[in-house]
Amino acid sequence: MTMPSRPGDALLTWSESILPAMIDDIRTLVECESPSSDLAAVARSADAVAAVGAHRLGIAPERIVIDGCTHLRWRVGSPSTGTRLLLLAHHDTVWPVGSLVTRPFRLEADVLRGPGCFDMITGLVMGVHALSTVDPLGEASVTLLVTGDEEIGSPSSRALIEREARGCAAAFVLEAAADGGALKLERKGVSRYRVEVTGRAAHAGLEPERGINATVEMARQIEAVSAFADPAVGTTVTPTIARAGTSENTVAASASVAVDVRARTVAEQSRVDAAIRGLTPTTGAEIVVHGGINRLPLERVASAALWRIAGAEASGLGIGPLHGVAVGGASDGNFTAGAGVPTLDGLGAVGGGAHADDEHVVVSQIPPRTALLVALLRAGGAGVSVPRADGCPAPARTR
Repeated sequence: MTMPSRPGDALLTWSESILPAMIDDIRTLVECESPSSDLAAVARSADAVAAVGAHRLGIAPERIVIDGCTHLRWRVGSPSTGTRLLLLAHHDTVWPVGSLVTRPFRLEADVLRGPGCFDMITGLVMGVHALSTVDPLGEASVTLLVTGDEEIGSPSSRALIEREARGCAAAFVLEAAADGGALKLERKGVSRYRVEVTGRAAHAGLEPERGINATVEMARQIEAVSAFADPAVGTTVTPTIARAGTSENTVAASASVAVDVRARTVAEQSRVDAAIRGLTPTTGAEIVVHGGINRLPLERVASAALWRIAGAEASGLGIGPLHGVAVGGASDGNFTAGAGVPTLDGLGAVGGGAHADDEHVVVSQIPPRTALLVALLRAGGAGVSVPRADGCPAPARTR
């Protein structure tokens, strides 16, 4: 549906009028289960998303399959001229096939439930319907990129996201809102490591002194790694999965521990990275560190300009004031911000229970959030000045 430019109250009226259609689309996608690790299920989900998008937008998406994972891309307008905007979503979820048996899609008064409805099927549907208003955007072009592996760290889609973001004036991320509908102005960067310790096996009863105990060494390294955290600046360093040894009566010849790191700034992320790579054994064991920085932080500088624009647009719609927060979790918005693109996250559903049994969406919040998304697209399409997160000027519009 193409909607002519009209005042904020008319925009809200329009978004209310399409709510039944959005709920129908949400139900269709929720009931097409899409756990990230099941590539066949993700492909089926991509088919469903493509059908919904083609129906609402009048054009089919490009299908991009990388390492067996299916991603979709709609490009509306001419990307060679004018301002380029990016809408970023994912269609994979954390729920295994069969979850609908015990968690069926359902409406209960003002609450919508179903696996993946909050994270992030509703935001994806909102993006599709908002994109249907692209005609009034003048010279702007908008890309809707829907990836299929965000929930497992975007291994196949990261480069695709970064390429698509390059040169964009703004990236709008359709992840669910924080508590109370707050937008996500900061996200911590994520680093993941596996620290492997190699010792020497020996019989634990007969001659343990001939061994080099990898379990003991790992315990010491866990203590060292944990000390790299800095709660004062929000840096967490958390040992998670640990494994060691082969039998109860053998000095362990090998051990490993996974480490999850979250940091608000690139400087902190780099500090911890150097510290982990500098681990040294306290015994004769050997240490090898695998992994590294996965997502750079979405720092406040990347969202500040778009946050101001969003506040003004929300006020014009009569749905303000908006609230913004910093969160520890990461999203694909970390990649766009890391590429120097102004990024605003948490523009999707209002609700709660992501990845949990009580996952839900507040239905009455879908129309105003969709209206806000349309308003942001229009502001971007009108050439509103948005300084890049890296301090470079936004790409100039050409005529």
